[in-house]
Parts: sequence; structure tokens; C-alpha cells
Amino acid sequence: MKIHFIAIGGSAMHNLALALHYKGYQITGSDDEIFEPAKGRLEKVGLMPAETGWFPEKITPGLDAVILGMHARIDNPELLKAKELGVKIYSYPEFLYEQSKNKIRIVVGGSHGKTTITAMIIHVLQRQKIDCDYMVGAQLEGFEVMVKLSENAEIMVIEGDEYLTSPIDRRPKFHVYQPTIGIISGIAWDHINVFPTFEFYVEQFKIFAEMIPENGAYIYCNDDKVLQEMSNNADIRAKKMSYDVHPHYIENGVTFLETPVGNIPLQIFGKHNLTNINAARLACNAAGVSNEQFYNAIQTFKGASNRLELLGKNDTCAIYKDFAHSPSKLKATVEALKAQFLHRKLVACMELHTFSSLTEQFLEQYAGTMNAADVGIIFFNPEAVAHKKLPPISSEMIYKAFQRSDLEVINTAKQLEDRILKIERKDTVFAFMSSGNFGGMNLQELKEKILNLKS
Repeated sequence: MKIHFIAIGGSAMHNLALALHYKGYQITGSDDEIFEPAKGRLEKVGLMPAETGWFPEKITPGLDAVILGMHARIDNPELLKAKELGVKIYSYPEFLYEQSKNKIRIVVGGSHGKTTITAMIIHVLQRQKIDCDYMVGAQLEGFEVMVKLSENAEIMVIEGDEYLTSPIDRRPKFHVYQPTIGIISGIAWDHINVFPTFEFYVEQFKIFAEMIPENGAYIYCNDDKVLQEMSNNADIRAKKMSYDVHPHYIENGVTFLETPVGNIPLQIFGKHNLTNINAARLACNAAGVSNEQFYNAIQTFKGASNRLELLGKNDTCAIYKDFAHSPSKLKATVEALKAQFLHRKLVACMELHTFSSLTEQFLEQYAGTMNAADVGIIFFNPEAVAHKKLPPISSEMIYKAFQRSDLEVINTAKQLEDRILKIERKDTVFAFMSSGNFGGMNLQELKEKILNLKS
């Protein structure tokens, strides 16, 4: 098949392009900007466009399909040419559904934990030698791409984002996947530029749960009161299974699962992960994996990239990074680190980067989320606020929203690095949490400076 990608440089899009290239498809693509790691990965296999920009002449009747990325606009010249020629146009989610419509689709939805639960399920299935296709939102250790599509796998595991499907399709992505086994990890209002009210946001998850067929499974977190109420009131045909945090204990800095087959040591930690494990276990059960098989496999799971990821450590100091940016993710990450390192000082640094987090209306959702940190630092770049065409935010607004007056508010990468390097490192854990990059700060270089400075 000959397929052209409009906006090939996106994280999800370039991974799908690579997956289809490895499957033997003929792939072309365009984008007006392509950054690393997509640039290098596309160049490696000869898929990097010769020049950036949009080129309608690339759209020809000989194409079998065009895949449209979210980065493109509705007036994109290549999109208009495809419509004019009648070339089949898929959104990214629509194409994944087409590739998996005859498979069991395990779709992981929720405002937080999606990537980790998806990665856990894939890890267990792989360890049990159960072939599966997948789409996950982070790079996993030992996996070249974030998307795998094959002819033979009977299962596809999909991270089900609730954001819009494409510029011309306003449905949430996870509706398009039509789950056979559906998971909702929790509901915490996000994407307020798309879902302007909390009620409208919750409704999208209700629709998702009600889509699951009678012979399928609906798995949801019973710890989440909003989700519990929604699940009780929804017209759900599938078998309902709820979960909460897995029984466990911590010994010498290692978390153990308490199970009928013995105490299982983990390479991950935190209440959030221990809750995610139960979601993954129930999904694997529904796919035919026994509890004993699940526990044998999960103890080798090291976590997904940027999810409580250990950057480096020495005898007295540890440095973690995490994708946490929404209020629920931030709170869970900070509390997990504090619980794991009870006798160390926790320095938590979080960047306000997304549209929602930089909006005064939404900031109040962060109340209390940094309370478990001994030192709390909030970073935001005023240029990012201006770029998103939002009203300016002030330090006073942040203190009030987080309900913590001793937070430190920093606006440049240089100021942030200087502040971090002045902190005593003995018996300290540093956490850097963002979906951005702290104004271009190099975390790897900062890690080396932290670890090499004498305490």
C-alpha cells in the first residue's frame, strides 16, 4: 500500500509511519517542522521529507490513503488536494481501528496512568509469549517503535487518549477505537480548550464505557468517586470489574506485592503504579492470562519512559523525571516519591506548560497537589503563555491556586538550574515533572552536575 502522512513529524504519527514502513508499505510524508527524536528516526529509514512544508503535488490518485495528523489545520493544502482527488483520508485513530477491527482491542482510557497501564499489559503479554499489536504513548525499553501492527496478532493494546481525533473529526480518540476490553483509570478534568465543562468531560468517558459490547469487559478504578458514580449510572452492557490499590509493603526501598502466589518484588513504586498494576492484571485476565502468569511477568517491568523514571543516583541523592503535569498526576507522583523515600528531603519541580495549566480558571485544580514536597518549585515560561494567547499569570495566582505560600516560582532555565544547584544534596530526592522541557533546560547535564557536586 502507498500511504502519505500529513504532519509526519508528530510523536504518534512518525511512529505509525515507521511501523507501516517495517510492515512493507510505501510511505511518504510532509510537515512544516520536524524535531528530534522524530527527525533522526525518520532519516534513518529514508522517510524524512526532503524539505519542510506542505506540497499538494505529493497527493496523487495513486495513493491508497492519506493519514491526517492533529498538527495539520483544516485548510492544509495537502488535505484539500486529497479531498479534491477523492483519496481515502484516515485520522490516526481511524487507521489504527481499521488495522485492528478483527482483533480483541484492549483500550486504556483515563485522565492519568494510561501509558503505564498500557505498557504493563504489553510487557506481560510479551513475557507470556502472547503476540499482540500495540500503540503506546511513550518509548518502552526494548521496543524500537511505539506502534506495532501485524497480520497475525489476535490482540491489540491501545492507549486511548480522550483528546480530539483529527482537525476534521471532533470525536475523542478513544471512542474511535471501539474497545472490546475497556479500562478507565480515573477522571480528572483536562483539555479545557476542548471540554469547557467538567460535566461534558465526564460524558466522554460514559460514552466510552457504554460502547463496550456485552461479551467484553469494563474495568474501572473504584478509588475514583467521580468514576464510581459515572460507572454506577451508565448503561454498561459489558462485564464490570472494579479495582483499587494492590496490597503491598515496602522493605529496604523495594515495594513488594502481597499475592496468593507469594510476595512479588517490583522495580517500580508508588500508590499510582500499585493501582495501575491491578488494572493491567484484570485486563490480562480478560485476555486469558492467569494471575500467577501476570505476577511472574510484572516483576520485571521497569516502567515507561518519563513515568517516575530514574535519571541517576548516588549514595545520598536520587533524581527522577516524570510526565506529570495535570493535577491528579502531579499529586500522585509527589506523594509516591515521598512515601518511597520517607527519610529524605523531596525537592519537587513542576512546569506549568499545557494550555489548561496556564489558564487561571484551571489553576485552582492544583490546590494541595505539592503539599507532600519539602521544597516546591513551580516553573513557567511567560513566552509560552503569550504563545498560547492566554492572559498573563502571576506568582500570586500560583500561590493562591496551589494553596502553598512557600512555593518558589521561577521563569527561566538558568534561574532554575542555579536554584537547584544551591540545594543541599545529602539525603535528597529531586523530581522534575513536566510535559515540556523547562524552557530548554538539559536535564541530563543538570543531573551530572547534581551528582558530581560535593554535598
